[in-house]
Amino acid sequence: MAFFLPLVLFFIARVCASPPVFVGHYCLYDSGNFTSISTYKTNLDHVLSSIATAKDTGNGFYSFSYGQNLDKANAIGLCRGDVKFDVCQSCLIDSIHRLKKLCPQQKEAIGWFDNCMLRYSNHSLFGVMDTRPNIFMWSTINVTEKPLFSQKLKLLLDSLKKNTSTGGSLKKYASGDIGAHSLWTIYGLMQCTPDLSQLQCDECLESALQAIPPCCSEGMEVFLPSCHARYEPYIFFELSPKLQPPLLPPPPLLVFTPSTSTMSTEGKKFKIQSAIVIVLPLVALLVFLTTGIFIFWRSRRLRGRQETSDGDINSVDFLQYDFKTIKDATDDFSTANKLGQGGFGIVYKGKLLNGQEVAVKRLARGSQQGDLEFKNEVLLVAKLQHRNLVRLLGFCFERSERLLIYEFLPNSSLDRLIFDPMQRQYLDWPRRYKIIVGISRGLMYLHEDSRFKVIHHDLKASNILLDAELNPKINDFGMARLCSYNQSNGDTSKIKGTYGYMAPEYALYGHFSVKSDVFSFGVLLLEIVSGQKNGSVQDGENIEHLLSYTWENWTKGTITNIIDPILSRTCTDGIIRSIHLGLLCVQEDADSRPTMAFVVLMLNSSSFTLPTPSRPGFLLHSKSSNIAQPFNCSEGSQFSPSASISIEEESSNQFNPY
Repeated sequence: MAFFLPLVLFFIARVCASPPVFVGHYCLYDSGNFTSISTYKTNLDHVLSSIATAKDTGNGFYSFSYGQNLDKANAIGLCRGDVKFDVCQSCLIDSIHRLKKLCPQQKEAIGWFDNCMLRYSNHSLFGVMDTRPNIFMWSTINVTEKPLFSQKLKLLLDSLKKNTSTGGSLKKYASGDIGAHSLWTIYGLMQCTPDLSQLQCDECLESALQAIPPCCSEGMEVFLPSCHARYEPYIFFELSPKLQPPLLPPPPLLVFTPSTSTMSTEGKKFKIQSAIVIVLPLVALLVFLTTGIFIFWRSRRLRGRQETSDGDINSVDFLQYDFKTIKDATDDFSTANKLGQGGFGIVYKGKLLNGQEVAVKRLARGSQQGDLEFKNEVLLVAKLQHRNLVRLLGFCFERSERLLIYEFLPNSSLDRLIFDPMQRQYLDWPRRYKIIVGISRGLMYLHEDSRFKVIHHDLKASNILLDAELNPKINDFGMARLCSYNQSNGDTSKIKGTYGYMAPEYALYGHFSVKSDVFSFGVLLLEIVSGQKNGSVQDGENIEHLLSYTWENWTKGTITNIIDPILSRTCTDGIIRSIHLGLLCVQEDADSRPTMAFVVLMLNSSSFTLPTPSRPGFLLHSKSSNIAQPFNCSEGSQFSPSASISIEEESSNQFNPY
């Protein structure tokens, strides 16, 4: 069974793969500081924006400069050679966001994640080899068989150094491994910024290797501005094809060689018969054992899944309420406490014995949300904690009753405000912008910052709840999918969600990814700006499709036509920029849509330049013949909404607040 060990270790490493880790940073003071209104700040924002919006270069290296003389800003971004473009882009955007916070005024700074590096300065960086500042990390566990380990490690590092420095101008990256007999296999990688010459790369890596003691830590990592080196006793990088674990070898063939060349025919036949008698039982035994092991492993796996399915709810027993408690809290599910009704059941307002107000979603018997979706929602929401996600207080799973108990949010769901002509008058642009930013942060948490990568699958206005201060909270995780951090997409034959918010690749082919949620967010953003539902934009006597109507006005230069008339006296570039960002999110090509980390970065900084959007998915030809004239920004802003919101009760079958 020893030949299974490399595969077991490989899959353990893959399953346990973690999201990118922020290693450290330096704010360098020798180059001086800048102010928020300085020319250098403008130039720096320009080059960082260029990195954040850059297309895939194929080598993960980005270098930009902008400005003149001492105000010239230079920036370099480099991703580890095995990192895919979407992960690389997300890492660099996160680096931009962090460095701008950690070094808000320094003209020069550098930050390292374990799979990307970002650096900027008012000094030239391209083609310059630097070894300071630096960061060293090492394992506190020492290896056994020290002489053998040192010998093997030196062979590996020397080979990686040579392969890295000779990598050419496109990519200076090398990874590999070396066996150490009774020791674990040693895995290593090295990388230089590809703008360096072979000699410069050699010099940088030599400086990195000098920091590695000859003996005997089992793992070490060195971060320098111009290069990076690391070795570990486990796989920590994406394997190249030649490093993939080999297929299991076939059973060895038994070869019988005659003892003399004069063996008789009868003797040969006897030997062949003997070989068959010996070999066949062995082969049969091997097949039997292999089949038995497979059946045993599969039954254990299936039983483990069943135990997990039944036991998952028990893992959050502290959230469980008994049915009588909730029945009393809602006055036996009184009609007077009914908040709304959706496809999965009715939502009631309740009050617990401690005086806390709650919202109780009582799933209808035979509803579309089955036991699996119910457990999925309980487990996901119980483990996800963010100020822009609705907070699950508990659940009830007794007999045929399935109840979800949430925090009570007095302003109900976004669709009740934004699509109501009277209610949305209270939503001025600052409040709408606050809602947009909050939703984007909640979605970024689901995609990148939570313990899991979560694809919501049903983001829409009715699934955004608002608290007393109009802070948005994403709700309804019954259709959410839990993915590993390495999984970027998937397929399904069961299309679930709400048409109009679905990305085209999901609605048509069942392909889903985090970019599916980005599409839904883009639709939602455009609805918030326009105050109109996606499929029913009123333009004179015509009914338009929101994406088509927005794209038509964008291409004609009359984009202000889609802005809610209530905001017509709010002259701000932020509205136009938000529409621009919304169009980027609903592009037909999923790969062209930004990540939510990019969206959050763009919403928080108006100085970054946005790329030009391409046509949206599900683009329908406009039937409008009357195009309204854009409003005049010179009128100024005179709209002063009320400081408080009072939501009137509406028909309960028009929305699903939970």
